[in-house]
Amino acid sequence: MASNSWQQSLKTALSGKGSERLDKHPQYNPDAARLFAPVISPQMDQQIDWTDDNDPLLRQFIPAKDELIDATSLSHDPVGDVAATQATGVIHKYHGRVLLIASGSCAVNCRYCFRRHFAYGQQYAPRHNWQAAINYLAGDNSIHEVILSGGDPLTLQDDTLQGLTTQLEDIHHIKTLRFHSRIPVVMPERIDQSWQQWTRKLSLNKVMVLHINHAGELSPAAGHAIAQLRQAGFTLLNQSVLLKGVNDSAQALAELSHALFRHRIMPYYLHQFDRVSNAGHFEVPQNQAHDIYQQLRQLLPGYLLPKWVQEIPGELAKTPLSG
Repeated sequence: MASNSWQQSLKTALSGKGSERLDKHPQYNPDAARLFAPVISPQMDQQIDWTDDNDPLLRQFIPAKDELIDATSLSHDPVGDVAATQATGVIHKYHGRVLLIASGSCAVNCRYCFRRHFAYGQQYAPRHNWQAAINYLAGDNSIHEVILSGGDPLTLQDDTLQGLTTQLEDIHHIKTLRFHSRIPVVMPERIDQSWQQWTRKLSLNKVMVLHINHAGELSPAAGHAIAQLRQAGFTLLNQSVLLKGVNDSAQALAELSHALFRHRIMPYYLHQFDRVSNAGHFEVPQNQAHDIYQQLRQLLPGYLLPKWVQEIPGELAKTPLSG
C-alpha cells in the first residue's frame, strides 16, 4: 500500500467525503450535523450495513435528530477535563500518569464522544506548543506514564510523533507511553511500514488502547493492522462505551470480548456513558446496565470481562460500578 494512502484517507474523512451515503440516509439530520460535524473514514463506510437502519456501526456515526434534544442534566465537559488541565494540552487527573491532548482531529467523529464540545483550538498541544507540556512532565518525577490522546494522536505524521516521543524518552522518570486510538480499526492503513520502523525503536514501554464498541468493527484490514502493532511490541488493550442501540446486550458484549481475544487484545474497560450534551440518547440507564453486566459475567471467563467503570469528575481513579 502506498505510504501516503492513510494521509489521503484522513483527508477524505475530514472533508466529510468519507461516505457518499451518510448524508443521504433517512436518519441523517442536517441540524445535528451542524452541531458536530460528521466524520467517517472510508473503512467504516465499508463496514456499515447500509441496508439495516439499526446497524450498530451506523448508529455511532450518523447525525440524528435525537442530538437536538435539550437535556439540562447533561454537560459540555462531563469528565472534568477543563478543571484538570495543568498546561496547554496537559490533563493530569490521576497519580503517576498524565494525558496529553496531542491532536484535535479524528478519522471518525463518534456521536457519543465526551469531547464533542472540547475547545481543541485552545486546549491541545501541537508541535509548536509542546514545550510547556514537556516542561510540566519533566518537572514532576511522580509521572511515569504519558497517555497520547485527542482527538486521535495517530492523525499526526510519523515525524511529528517521533519528535514528541524522543523528548519523552529523555525524561528519565517516564517509563510508559500509551496511545488511545480508534485509527488501527477505522483507518488501518495508517499502521504502515513507516509507523512500524519508528515505533519498534521506542525505548519506552508501549501500550495501545483501542476503542472498539462492536465486533463488527473488526475487519480483516483492522486485523492486519493489529497484528502489525503486536509485532512492533505494543501491549494491546480495548475500552468500550456501553451504548444504547450499539452494544447494550450481554450477547453483543460477549461477542466483542471473544473477537478481541482472537486478535490478542485484552478487554480493559467498559465505560458507563459519559453524560455529554447532545448525546443522551446513547445512555443505558445504570440499573439496566447493571443487569447487562451481571449477565456478561456469566457468559465470560474473568480474563475476558472488562471492568465496568464510570469517570466521575474530581475522583482520583475510575470508579468501578460492579464487583
